[in-house]
Amino acid sequence: MLGLGALTQKLGGKKKFKFNPKLGIDNPVLSLAEDYNYSDPWNLERPRFCLLSKEEGTSFGFHLQQQLGRAGHEVCRVEPGTSAHRQGLQEGDQILAVNNNVVEHEDYVVVVRHIRASGPRVLLTVLARHVYDVARAQRGNDAHLCPVLGSGVRPRLCHVVKDEGGFGFSVTHGAQGPFWLVLSAGGAADRAGVPPGARLLEVNGVSVEKFTHNQLSRKLWQSGKHVTLLVAGPEVEEKCRQLGMPLAAPLAEGWALPAKPRCLHLEKGPKGFGFLLREEKGTDGRLGQFLREVDPGLPAEKAGMRAGDRLVAVAGESVEALGHEETVSRIREQGSRVSLIVVDPEADRFFHMVRLSPLLFLESTEAAASPQATDLTSPVETKNQPVKHKAGSPGPPGLCQCFLYPGPGGGYGFRLSCVTSGPCLFISQVTPGGSAARAGLQMGDMVLEVNGYPVGGDSDLERLRQLAEAEPPLCLTLAARSQEGLETWIPPGSGEDWALASDLL
Repeated sequence: MLGLGALTQKLGGKKKFKFNPKLGIDNPVLSLAEDYNYSDPWNLERPRFCLLSKEEGTSFGFHLQQQLGRAGHEVCRVEPGTSAHRQGLQEGDQILAVNNNVVEHEDYVVVVRHIRASGPRVLLTVLARHVYDVARAQRGNDAHLCPVLGSGVRPRLCHVVKDEGGFGFSVTHGAQGPFWLVLSAGGAADRAGVPPGARLLEVNGVSVEKFTHNQLSRKLWQSGKHVTLLVAGPEVEEKCRQLGMPLAAPLAEGWALPAKPRCLHLEKGPKGFGFLLREEKGTDGRLGQFLREVDPGLPAEKAGMRAGDRLVAVAGESVEALGHEETVSRIREQGSRVSLIVVDPEADRFFHMVRLSPLLFLESTEAAASPQATDLTSPVETKNQPVKHKAGSPGPPGLCQCFLYPGPGGGYGFRLSCVTSGPCLFISQVTPGGSAARAGLQMGDMVLEVNGYPVGGDSDLERLRQLAEAEPPLCLTLAARSQEGLETWIPPGSGEDWALASDLL
């Protein structure tokens, strides 16, 4: 752990920032707070805000680790050169909030779900680990460490449709941004929810904070008959200034948006759900999971599904970074009742343009959680059966073969350990919500075969090193072992690898 002196020295140097309009407000200069002085030790007690962005098919560049036996969600690694690294996220940082959702006391899987559901941009509120530990010791576990914006005090994403009076606003004149809007009473912008005196942050998903007045005028003219504005009213601007919080798009509330995601609740009938899921490229060239061949009169059509909809989430969990097989697995795991979040082509184009996830704009009345299913089915096109654990039995009660597909971060969601004095390999960690957890793997399961090859010999370590290069699915033959039996069979500290699994986000 870095000492206070080393930490302030490490944070003291500032890198020159070159603005890229395509990256929008993933920009360290857009915080409205007074300059943050890292040489002041008192400033280290304040939460920091890291506004991250990513391009299609990439990650934000940090690993989040599950904590056992202690509160909090810890950043365990930051990849050099990524958005997380550029925005100052550090190893050991504790994540307090994702966008405007306080997650400090949430389950690990909920935190990962919030981050993945945020799409290409996310705002993390973090606190250095040593500061977090001191704050918890002084204030107790119930104290609120995380500043948030209250209801209605958030930036707005407003879709303005031009009428005979134009867009209904003028822009404060200056050589360069920032810009503020002057509204025409009852005009198009006023009706679209733009607050009086609002600061203009983005136009159609592109930051205009560093635009010249001519560039802004050209951007608005190119928008045609409608434009989507990210704005912040004076109250929001002042509140963010006090908190040191950036005016970030992932915090925005939607006002008069032209499209929105739809939540569909399906219950399987005698002829199934009545739709086909295909992996294909959309009109914009992006690969996705699309719903086709919606059968008339069957549950999918009755729930409101339309051919050409793109699947965004299953049971409230984003599937946009998943491949076809794992997406189908997620659906089948829900059993006979499933909750799907979809967007039609118009909504898909809109949210892609503004560079925000449609999951951030679900109607409050549309619950994203799936109805409770009585049985969990095995992953698609595999022989998986949930591992049957026999309580209190130290020996293997039977065998189970599982086929696993990698998750969005490329991992399978489990950690292997070996014991030099006992039967070779066992599962030492299972990531909640990961591929292994959904297949029923549990801590203590003994690994007998990997991809058809028995383990238990001198070549085990070499075979394990080859797993990362093997084509999915990964086939494991397991013998279940109870937790009680595991503890009596394995002395504390005898495992060679007890590090917790982590998720790349």
